[in-house]
Parts: sequence; C-alpha cells; structure tokens
Amino acid sequence: MKAEVEKSIREHRVIAIMRGLEPEICVRLAEAYLKGGIHAVEVTYVQTDRSLWKNTTTAIETISRNFGNDLFVGAGTVLTAEQLSMTRDAGGTFMVAPNVNPELVRECASYDMAPIPGAVTPTEAVTAWEAGASFVKMFPAGSLGPGYVKAVMTPLKHIPFLAVGGVVVNNAADFIKAGCVGVAVSGALTDKDMIAAGKWDEIAAVARQFVERTHQ
Repeated sequence: MKAEVEKSIREHRVIAIMRGLEPEICVRLAEAYLKGGIHAVEVTYVQTDRSLWKNTTTAIETISRNFGNDLFVGAGTVLTAEQLSMTRDAGGTFMVAPNVNPELVRECASYDMAPIPGAVTPTEAVTAWEAGASFVKMFPAGSLGPGYVKAVMTPLKHIPFLAVGGVVVNNAADFIKAGCVGVAVSGALTDKDMIAAGKWDEIAAVARQFVERTHQ
C-alpha cells in the first residue's frame, strides 16, 4: 500500500488536512475533496485531549471503508507508536508528523504505510529521508516562504518535499515551482462557514482550484 500512496500523492499533488472535526463532517468533506480531484486526506490527532483520538480513528475507518483506494486516508500529528498502531488498525495508509522520529518512520514503513515526517532544516530532512520517509513535510512552509523551501531543496533534489502549513490557493503553485512534489492544505479547505452551511459543492470547487494550481 505504501507504494500506491506515494504514486497517488505524486500524481495528484494535494493532501487535505482535517483537524478537530467530528467524524461525520470528515466523511462529508472527504467526499467533497474527492469530487474536487483530491485523492489523499489527513485526519489529525489532538495531542491535548486523548479522549478525542477515537474521533480520529473513527473518521479514518469510515473514510477508508466508504472510499477505498479512490481516496487514501492517513493520520496527522502522529507522535507515538500507539497512535501509529491505532492508525494502522483503523485502515490508515500513511502517517504525517510535525517532527522527525526515525524509529517511528521505520515502524510506519514496516507496516507498509507511507511515513511523512516534518522538517525545517537540511539536517532534519536528510535524517528523515535516511530513516525511510516517503516524503518530507516542509513545515511551516507558509511562514518560511517558497524562497527558503527552494534553497533547502537545491542540494537535496533526491528528497521529495511537501509544502505544509500556510498553503493557500494563491501560493500553492509557488511551492510546486520551488521544487515541492505536492502540498498539504488545512484551513483553506475547512472553511467553518461553508461546513456549517453544508456547502459541499463549493468546498469541492476550492479543492479543484488547489489541484489545478498545483498542475500548472
């Protein structure tokens, strides 16, 4: 499954991030994202409240069951082996982390899941890649800017980077031009007003904009 996830992310270039949302909302969003051309979604763990971890795994399990391999689903903010195991058991096919934990990267790969650890320096990026990362998440890309991302990637062209954090429609293409193989998007795809109003078609349209911008 790891190879399939890697191929899909490289082809479609956008991962949608869902954070702090009820499982039923995550499923509706996943459907809208798929209609917009996004084929990978990340449901994050809330580290400050263990009682909410079940929401994450329920959302992953439901999305996996409803959409199969048309839409790969994984977990975000994975910091522990327990969370990784919970993700695997729920049907998750990749894990995203804000940091580099080589042991967790190797464990994730051993499950045939795609590990996507987060880095901000060349040293962290190389450490993640040598541990077996499928992609390295450059975070927070929006604060660092495309110029920084390009500078880091110039000597590390063998490492596939994803721009994450502060990615919006207007700068998504800039990160691809800087050398990233894709982006991951949160707030711009989880507009609270749209969700509250059930404007799923409009959310799908925003998803389509991100896919189009990253394929220019």
